[in-house]
Amino acid sequence: MSNSTPPTLLFVIGPAAVGKMTVGGSIAERTGFRLFHNHLTIEPLLRLFPYESPQFQRLNHAFREQILAEAAASDLPGLVFTLVWDFEDPEDAALVERYAAPFRECGARVLFLELSAEQDVRLERNAGESRLSEKASKRDLAWSNANLVDMDARFRLNSVNDFAHMPEAHLLIDNTHLEPDAVAELAVAHFGL
Repeated sequence: MSNSTPPTLLFVIGPAAVGKMTVGGSIAERTGFRLFHNHLTIEPLLRLFPYESPQFQRLNHAFREQILAEAAASDLPGLVFTLVWDFEDPEDAALVERYAAPFRECGARVLFLELSAEQDVRLERNAGESRLSEKASKRDLAWSNANLVDMDARFRLNSVNDFAHMPEAHLLIDNTHLEPDAVAELAVAHFGL
């Protein structure tokens, strides 16, 4: 690795259609980080296997872990990785730790930008052009909207006190009424990126 400082890993987390990919892209533009949004592994695998299948789940996590490990060992300044996290599922927390492990092992910063927004706003964003362009599986809007509402009802997709032990590594922004660039600027300033 030619870079003396290990790459930073910035997780952008929050519920469906909250703006993780768009905000992540805006942060990447400002910092030189690379954006690895979660659908970069999801969409190709959906062409082969159903989402809930063991094959999909194994490959999805294996690809992500491999990519994250390679990024941690690279000379990239940082990586923005987006995902939906169910805070009531210990398996999700363990998965996030597995994703972060290669960065932690080389002494890199691991940060969490958490976004929240009102459901009606997220339903509007769910039909956004960039979202549908990058995420073919979301183009059936009747299904996608119903899935968003169902996920909100079944899972806790925003933290409560989950980051109390590491406040310096976590920033929560309600972006219901904020443009993605404004959110990115707040995050870059807050974390000193």
